[in-house]
Amino acid sequence: MHNFSTLKEFLEEPRKVVIIPHTKPDADAIGSALGLSWYLRKDEHITTVLSPNDYPSFLHWMPGHEEVVVYDKEKPEISETIIEEADVIVCVDFSSLSRIEELGPLVRNSISKKTIVMIDHHRGKEEFADYELWDIDAAAAAQLIYEFIDLDEGIQKIDQRIAACLYAGLITDTGSFKFPSVSSRTLRIAASLKDTGLDTARIYNLIYDNNTETRLRFLGYALGENLTFWPELNTGYFTVSQDDRERFKLQSGDTEGLVNYALSVNGIKIAALFKEKDERDGIKVSFRSIGDFSVADLSAEHFNGGGHKNAAGGRIDGITIDEAVAKFKKVLQEKLK
Repeated sequence: MHNFSTLKEFLEEPRKVVIIPHTKPDADAIGSALGLSWYLRKDEHITTVLSPNDYPSFLHWMPGHEEVVVYDKEKPEISETIIEEADVIVCVDFSSLSRIEELGPLVRNSISKKTIVMIDHHRGKEEFADYELWDIDAAAAAQLIYEFIDLDEGIQKIDQRIAACLYAGLITDTGSFKFPSVSSRTLRIAASLKDTGLDTARIYNLIYDNNTETRLRFLGYALGENLTFWPELNTGYFTVSQDDRERFKLQSGDTEGLVNYALSVNGIKIAALFKEKDERDGIKVSFRSIGDFSVADLSAEHFNGGGHKNAAGGRIDGITIDEAVAKFKKVLQEKLK
């Protein structure tokens, strides 16, 4: 952040700050938002985390969860007032306003009126912020929140509450530190968070060992019935239909990590998860890869999405889930020639 000194000077006085994670926030998005919120409160800023929609129940343990405001389509004026009264808007874990659905136009209309900060590590950056801390090589948004705090010379202010939120973001976006995005800096940050006295085993258990019975039964069903391999393309994929969602009463986050099971099979280098949603949401796709194949490029070019080189997502409307799978196969055949 080249002009951080200007932002730091602006934040020397208490401000009203609204912090927004991306739509359907995961542990990195909501953890980064809450971690930053707790940090800014130490300097008497008034902070509100405003989420575009709800997030998985296995993340409700995070300190500050009960204060998160979730955008309500039936009562949009609540979110409108929060943004209208804010001095600063911080966009966390996204760099395009299309990633926050109905909140996007509210932020866009505030560009000339508010101080806007963007902290993110995804490709496809949109120019809308006054201050940017953007690094596509960072392993997680939580890593960049730590860097923000470091720039502010506030590492000593990180307590176990802040550390828990940031550590949750680190372990989930790095696959428990196994992804290629993990750098020595990432590990040093994790060690620094551990040094606060944080019970890292507890954080891991809260996130990964906190299944409902229906989620576990769905996992068994998906592995047995919904997983297909194309060995000639070194590819595996899952499909989740609307019937599956209703049968297992799937909640937000219940398909989290499912795509990685396909990628864990020997010889598989590309994996996808196709989820059938309602008519408005179309078919949502998650992509993963190992090695040089960029699923971010694939998603951006053919599935209205984007993300990281080895982890991306997208959406396609107006077709069935079978048609989406067929398109995926055709695209792969062309790209892998």
